[in-house]
Amino acid sequence: MSLWQPVCTRQTVQAGEFFEFSLAGTKPENHADALPLTGFLFLDGDTPRTYVNKCPHMGVELNWMPGRFMDIDNLFLQCSTHGALFKPGDGECIAGPCQGDVLTALEVREHQGRLEVRLPE
Repeated sequence: MSLWQPVCTRQTVQAGEFFEFSLAGTKPENHADALPLTGFLFLDGDTPRTYVNKCPHMGVELNWMPGRFMDIDNLFLQCSTHGALFKPGDGECIAGPCQGDVLTALEVREHQGRLEVRLPE
């Protein structure tokens, strides 16, 4: 059974802004001090997109500051650690040490006025 987690209302996310959230139930069982996985949501045109906030190269979070995910030209998602660039629409890495890999996308839906993500299994 897949579970959906409410993230925010559609009006919360404005063009050019990112909404970060923790993914419920994603803390490793045998690591009590570990933090849960986080995700981020943004609008790609009018389409909401969500990804797990984890670079496929080293598993570090992409953003260097809260809400800062884009490169200097505001064209690509960028990993703050190694500068890898990802296409916003599909998460494919087009430059950097993980070229050819992809970000982990989360399924997103609008339900009763809220944007929700399907929790990873």
